[in-house]
Order: sequence, then C-alpha cells, then structure tokens
Amino acid sequence: MKRIKLWDKEFEISISEGKIQQAIKRMADQMRSELEGKEVIFLCILNGSFIFSADLLKELELADAEITFLKLASYSGTQSTGNLKELIGLNENLQGRNVVILEDIVDSGFTITDVVRQVKGKGAADVKVATLLFKPDALKTEVNLNYVGLEIPNDFIVGYGLDYDGRGRNLKDIYTLVPD
Repeated sequence: MKRIKLWDKEFEISISEGKIQQAIKRMADQMRSELEGKEVIFLCILNGSFIFSADLLKELELADAEITFLKLASYSGTQSTGNLKELIGLNENLQGRNVVILEDIVDSGFTITDVVRQVKGKGAADVKVATLLFKPDALKTEVNLNYVGLEIPNDFIVGYGLDYDGRGRNLKDIYTLVPD
C-alpha cells in the first residue's frame, strides 16, 4: 500500500520495510560488537518499540540478555502532550547492571531523558539508548543516543509500532502524514 487512511488522516509510505530492516541489522552489528560478553538488560519502551525491539533482539542473538518492558504514554492524536505517564512500571533491580533502553522514536527528547534519569536513579552501572528513528529537528533537550537506526524529518509518522490514536502500529512500513 502506497497510501492509507487512518481515522480522518491520509498517510503515504516514506520508509520501506526493507530500509527499516537494513537499519536494524546495522544497529545489531554495532551493538553486538560492543555488548558481546556483557550481561545486559534491554528495556523496551511500550507501546511503540515492541516491533522494533523484537526484530532487533532477534538479530542480536545475545544469549545472556534479559528483556523487560516499561509502558509510557505522552501522545494524544498527532501531538505530544508534554506529559509523560508511566502506565506499567519498571520492577527489575538495575543496581550495577548494564541497561540498553530500546525506543521507537526520539523527537523532543523529553521521554528518553526522563527514562534515562529514572534508570540511572535505580543504580544502573551503564545506560545506553538505542532508537530506530531520530528527529533531530524536533529535539528540545540534550540527549545521548548510542545507537540510531535512521534520522528522519520532523513529520508525523505511523507504522512499524507507531500509531495515530491506536491505529497503524501493525503496518510493516512507515508512513508519513499527508498535509491537508
């Protein structure tokens, strides 16, 4: 599908599944070389990162890795509310551990900055951030991203885990909002 309609908005394909998978493979290769032999806990930020996290972790094939989830919400419609709500919290002991946070997209940087602060506050020895998508033009705070799949423009997108009011997460490609 080159163009889709979700609710009241039209979207057109902007990043193919193939390009997404190439970016993930490149990230996995870099991460494997840096993390192999270390005990790592991967913290997947839900809902958006579930597909990215699954594909990345399968590609990594690190046998001694642990995986956990943190469910957050900050969007309403096509806009970030600026308010981060923790819906399902982090229960694992992170004291002295190597943590890699897996995020679908970093735009303003507020969510990832807050998550990194929380993880460090729980005593993690090392905290790294991996994001499939990064919108440098939307960044409003300083962030340290260790692994970035693709840099994209500051457009509203759906697909591959990202949604518009609950729809579109299941799409294998990424679609950009078509202006009215």
